[in-house]
Amino acid sequence: MLRLVVRRLLQLIPTLLGLSVLLFLWLNRLPGGPASAILGERATEAEVARINRALGLDQPVYVQYWRFLKRIFELDLGTSTQTGQPVWDEFATRFPATVELSIVAIGIAIVVGIPMGYLAAKRRGGWLDVGAVSGSLIGICIPVFFLALILKGIFAVQLQMFPSYGRLDTGMDATDVTGFAVLDGLLTGELDASLDAIHHLILPAIALSSIPLAVIVRMTRASVLEVLGEDYVRTAESKGLDKRVVRGRHVLRNALLPVVTAVGLLTGSLLSGAVLTESVFSFNGIGNFIRTSIDARDYPVLVGFILFIAMVYVLINLLVDLAYSLIDPRVRVH
Repeated sequence: MLRLVVRRLLQLIPTLLGLSVLLFLWLNRLPGGPASAILGERATEAEVARINRALGLDQPVYVQYWRFLKRIFELDLGTSTQTGQPVWDEFATRFPATVELSIVAIGIAIVVGIPMGYLAAKRRGGWLDVGAVSGSLIGICIPVFFLALILKGIFAVQLQMFPSYGRLDTGMDATDVTGFAVLDGLLTGELDASLDAIHHLILPAIALSSIPLAVIVRMTRASVLEVLGEDYVRTAESKGLDKRVVRGRHVLRNALLPVVTAVGLLTGSLLSGAVLTESVFSFNGIGNFIRTSIDARDYPVLVGFILFIAMVYVLINLLVDLAYSLIDPRVRVH
């Protein structure tokens, strides 16, 4: 197990190196260069030259890349042109909000999707199977931002059952400890703040979970159907084993392997989906900050976000591999 963890962490190095080359080439191929992109279309040659000297863009390419690479490994992502604050500090402030939203969204997708996919497979051809397949197709086809707008318009604006923006009510005096609003309320004993944070999370989490939920339902259904046809399942049933043992030990445990892979990939993609969802609900997370950064051409933030997403994907893949080894002991042998 330890060797697996070390091997996967070492794989992070060539991944980040390759990504750093692509990012460096992207920055240097911007129309007019990074200086013109930062200053705008009306920048004078003198202003562009001043920015180039300040950023070291008048140095040879290999010197620029070395400085760029050194800053990455020092976790110096630069300064946001929007706020004037270090990019890393901005991420540290907003990251808990996006993580909180993503955890709730993937939790909804797993808790609802796996049982629904399993029941659809067990009742193949029935109304539950037809409903699950049809619902998953709709969930995949509807864009996240469109579903978010529908949920906001119906349940927040018309019915006023849920708040339409933010993480907490404006009048809520909550203590910030970790940046995770729900957890902070539990740690400080401010249960009203935790309940209010959960109330604000429901609509954006449902919107964000729509695509992962649809994928998990279809993956679970297909995987369970495949496992149900295996010889070892029929043998276990013919021996008269308890149905709960057959479902848990023989069917679900083997059917979950491809589902675990899907959950890992979907969890990483939730960060990109959060850009649209957080924008609709004015959720103060990384996603909403990235949207404003794109509008403002805040390239240090965009570069930092791409690198951050790459590290998240590698770590999630590591967790998926560990989950594989727990579900299927044969993985540990290989």
